[in-house]
Amino acid sequence: MSTPQPLPTPPPGVWITAGFFALSGLLEVGLTLWDSSWSPAFWSTWEALGRASLYGVLAWGLWRRIAICRTVAMVYCLAVLVTYAVVLGMALAGAPVRYPPSVVVQSLYQIPSCALLFPYLRSPRAAKLFPRALFGG
Repeated sequence: MSTPQPLPTPPPGVWITAGFFALSGLLEVGLTLWDSSWSPAFWSTWEALGRASLYGVLAWGLWRRIAICRTVAMVYCLAVLVTYAVVLGMALAGAPVRYPPSVVVQSLYQIPSCALLFPYLRSPRAAKLFPRALFGG
């Protein structure tokens, strides 16, 4: 009877990218509950759980090293950087818009994270870490 082999520790690039999206999902739910002042409305909580599940699926795919998830993560990071650049530009231009505290907290987490993750995900090293096809082998 053979003893089971321990699973190899994933490279830092895998657990950092998967961890970013997993934490983003948790923040999505937590900040939605925080915005609702501890009297969570059913529909806002339901929507937050839906958004968090998308983050969770992406984190799972990155953990499993699925190549299409790397592509989706790159698009997500690029979209975050462009969106927050536009919002920051609007704020600097004096647009009379108020943002809930959750948007501010998420931007403080996502902007620096995506600014670091996007170049990494585009690198040849990341392409080697995420080689698996979505279907098949």
